[in-house]
Amino acid sequence: MEALDALLNRVSVPRLVEPAPNAAQREALFQAALRAPDHGQLRPWRFLTIEGAAREQLGQLLVEATELKGGATQATLDKARAMPLRAPLLIVVIARLQDHFKVPKSEQRLAAGCAAHGILLAAHAQGIGAVWRTGDLSYSAHVAKGLGLAEGEEVIAFLYVGTPQNEPRTAPVLATEDFVSAWPMPR
Repeated sequence: MEALDALLNRVSVPRLVEPAPNAAQREALFQAALRAPDHGQLRPWRFLTIEGAAREQLGQLLVEATELKGGATQATLDKARAMPLRAPLLIVVIARLQDHFKVPKSEQRLAAGCAAHGILLAAHAQGIGAVWRTGDLSYSAHVAKGLGLAEGEEVIAFLYVGTPQNEPRTAPVLATEDFVSAWPMPR
């Protein structure tokens, strides 16, 4: 697939089934992530892969985090438990934020987000379905601890990855003039 085609036509694919990407496909996903813009060459990211029975363990961790918030219904707990089972592979994108004299943590966080986007683009280019998910539990201290995050690390994304259950939708064509303007603005 041409690079411009991947950029213009990538869409989120939320309905995913087995198989997960193979080793060569995964290597391409992570190599694409490692090409993200990285002011200062800090490489402010790392990744966890979660698959197989580990998805059920993550579901239990999400249940615990939901219970800690208080007021959870059984339906909410069941939903939290099932979240990681929506794809055969989850990739947790983690920002590794460091004190740096020239590169603020906000730029490091953005670089980790670009790494996540690189994975999504590489997945699309290989015909692999993927969707970026976050939500309240992504920012839970209990989830961070359970995933083994260190001080200064935070979850940027849970990327759900697998084989598209259905043909991916067509990307909408948006009018660029709705998002682009010249500066200074005419008076």
